Amino acid sequence: MLRIKHTAIKTKGIVPRYLKVTGSPDRRTDLILIRNFQTSIAKFSATSRYYPNEPSKPLVKTESIPGPLSKREISELDKVFDARPAYFVADYEKSLGNYIADVDGNLYLDLYAQIASIALGYNNPSLIKTAKSQEMIRALVDRPALANFPSKDLTNSLRKLLKFAPKGQDQVWPALSGADANELAFKAGFMFRQSQERGYDTEFSKEENDSVMNNQAPGSPQLSVLSFRRAFHGRLFASGSSTNSKPLHKLDFPAFDWPHAEYPTYKFPLEENEAANRAEDDRCLKQVEELIVTWKNPVAALIIEPIQSEGGDNHASKYFLQSLRDITLKHNVVYIIDEVQTGVGATGKFWCHEYADIQPSVDLVTFSKKFQSAGYFFHDPKFIPNKPYRQFNTWCGEPARLLIAGAIGDEIINEGLLEQVQRVGRHLFSKLEQLQKQYPDKLQSLRGKDRGTFIAWDLPTGKQRDLLLNILKLNGCNVGGCSTRTVRLRPSLTFEEKHADIFVDVLTKSMKQL
Repeated sequence: MLRIKHTAIKTKGIVPRYLKVTGSPDRRTDLILIRNFQTSIAKFSATSRYYPNEPSKPLVKTESIPGPLSKREISELDKVFDARPAYFVADYEKSLGNYIADVDGNLYLDLYAQIASIALGYNNPSLIKTAKSQEMIRALVDRPALANFPSKDLTNSLRKLLKFAPKGQDQVWPALSGADANELAFKAGFMFRQSQERGYDTEFSKEENDSVMNNQAPGSPQLSVLSFRRAFHGRLFASGSSTNSKPLHKLDFPAFDWPHAEYPTYKFPLEENEAANRAEDDRCLKQVEELIVTWKNPVAALIIEPIQSEGGDNHASKYFLQSLRDITLKHNVVYIIDEVQTGVGATGKFWCHEYADIQPSVDLVTFSKKFQSAGYFFHDPKFIPNKPYRQFNTWCGEPARLLIAGAIGDEIINEGLLEQVQRVGRHLFSKLEQLQKQYPDKLQSLRGKDRGTFIAWDLPTGKQRDLLLNILKLNGCNVGGCSTRTVRLRPSLTFEEKHADIFVDVLTKSMKQL
């Protein structure tokens, strides 16, 4: 006789999450029963509880996108703002869950999620509850200068954020955006490096104080941050100097003379190209060490994305990321992991670099996007500057966003969304592998296996990629691109198998129209 044991774990207390099947005399009967049981569980999934009225499918009413109302709104917006990048004008009141609406009444299954920054879908009830709290009202109405006049809520907000910190990190420094987080991490790395040279408790010399007022050494030392070709770390001045994805991101403003090493370019599938990819890792690692040793200005810090996102969804192996740790320790270089786009669950772990289990822990981990907040995690107290006001600005982050970040983290853990992302990612990737067999020229270098829904592939040309993205919108799916010819998938963490099935059906239809 078939016996199914279920163990309920803490997911709002109602859903059996694990099944144990024993004594199964008939495999077919077992599978039918299990499928029925899984179907009943799906009705009580986090997504279903969040969004019981979520649309069942996309709906496109207009013959072109943007539609006529969006075009009119964009025209008006363009009088007060640069509206040229706008895809369409969204109607966020009518957007729900994994669907984004526009002012023309179109409803798209959203696999771009505000450039990977929506964690839990649109109009999430748990986040709305947080938004209505008294703590949020105080944070928004009386936005404090946190370092000078910290609110009584700040300690709890930061402690909650630290519940979700990467392994090995136990302190956090808030910021305003991903680019700001990286710039602050660079500052922390530079100050750490110079404090080692000077002595952490040693007073600044008169020469340092005088020279820095003229932007000269030794007060303004000539130091470098090493980043990678195709990297994207932001559009500000220091982050722009470390960015190397597209000329448009950094044209016309001064840049630091900082080095860029080659980021590995792997052959896919990974399991069929292990030797070639290891050789590629070693080639790039050799270049990293050569740049650190020979660059004209000492390399104080190294920054890397575990998966380059804007640069084309380029993956770094566990071996590569660990070897960088070995190199940075050897040469006393601060190791910064940029998890702005890869962090907060998108790859099936809270932090993508945790797949590499880097030992010892990296020095700094920057975050933003899906946390709706920003900053960097660290663990060495000597990354706190030796004097106050050195790492400082008026707001030192945003208390309202810290509250939202804590609520997002709680929902991800309490609702088992990391497990869901892993499961749905396997389902989606398998379907895309099947589709790749039909369209091998239009689904090149399919990548992201076992990295949740953080999936991408290439088309032969950028023109074809852009055309496919437009056709996908006309067929009801909002999807983004990156680099010159890559399609990237960035759904929210509430994306389920039913959404994946809809997307693959739409993609199949779109491939035929391409």
